[in-house]
This record gives sequence, C-alpha cells and structure tokens, in this order.
Amino acid sequence: MPTSEPPVTLRERKKQRTRQALAETAVSMFTEHGFDATTLDALVDAVEVSKRTFFRNFRSKEDVAFTAARELWDAYLEALGEAGGTGPLLDVFRDTMLATLGRMDQDWYRRFPATLRLIEQSSSLDGYSRRFCAGVQAEIARRVGDPDRLELRLLVEFFLAIWNCALAEWLPDCVPGELPECVRRAFAAIDDSLRLAR
Repeated sequence: MPTSEPPVTLRERKKQRTRQALAETAVSMFTEHGFDATTLDALVDAVEVSKRTFFRNFRSKEDVAFTAARELWDAYLEALGEAGGTGPLLDVFRDTMLATLGRMDQDWYRRFPATLRLIEQSSSLDGYSRRFCAGVQAEIARRVGDPDRLELRLLVEFFLAIWNCALAEWLPDCVPGELPECVRRAFAAIDDSLRLAR
C-alpha cells in the first residue's frame, strides 16, 4: 500500500517561497540591468533578505540565474530514472525530454527563455552553463550504462547537440507549446542529416 508523503511544513513552504522570489527577481533584474552590472547586494535588497539567506539557497549569482535550466535537468534526470523498457537509447533520451517538457508549468516556460538569453550575454554565465552541462552529460551516461564507454559518451553528446538545435529553433519566439514540437522536428531530421553529402 503506497504511503502518502508527509505534509510540507510552514518553514519549508517559507523557504520555497524565498528561493522562488530570489530566482524570479534575479532573472528580472539581470535581464533589465545586465548580469554583471547587478550586484548581489541589490538583489538581496530587492527581495528583502540577507546575504546569509541568499547563500543558504544558492551558491552564487550564476547559480541563481541558472535556476530554470537546473529545474529542467533535475526533472529530466528524475524522469530518466523512471523510464522503463528497452530500445534505442536515443529514443529514450527524446521521449524522456518530451515527458519532462510536459511536466514544466507556464511559469517555467516564462523564465527559461530569459535564462537562455542571459547565458548568451554573459561570459561568466556561459562558462557556468558549460560546466553544469558537462556534469549533466556525465550523469546521463552514468544512469543508462558505462559512462566510460566511448559509444555512450558520443550518443549523449549527440543527444545534447540535437537538444541545442531544437532550442535554437525555439528561442526567437519562445512560444511555450512549440518547444516539444521543435524537439520532435530536430530528432526527425537526424536521418536526413546523416545522409547529407557535399
């Protein structure tokens, strides 16, 4: 018989609200004033919390700016762990991404494009993004097989390249319902891409 999860305490709900306020305000301020030009002092003043509270929730300005992307990949890895059955791993990666995107709410779809644009505009955020993605890449490989296997490492890199192509198609307009379709189109283009000749 399944056990129900314990109710979230008032303290935990308050912590979640603070974390959400910091993430949303950070993206808004970084978008309006620029990532490098927005100080941590200005951010915590805007949310009316202390730096100590900030650092209980996030490690750095880069970390708080990257919240929407982290939420996506945390949800993806969770869904990948739930995925059952067998078959080509590239199909598993695609289907898991589509399932993950289906779980994301409208608020996430509002914040995620702003995060992507911030990454494009800031070298420090771009570097943070690359390090984070390398960690995700290794974790995906670890969850589905031997992370040292060359073929698997190549396949995960291929999957992430397809994902980035889908994002590039979606990013100009960022219509929430169109991101899954961009993913489907990018995966569907694989066979034709491999047959391209000079």
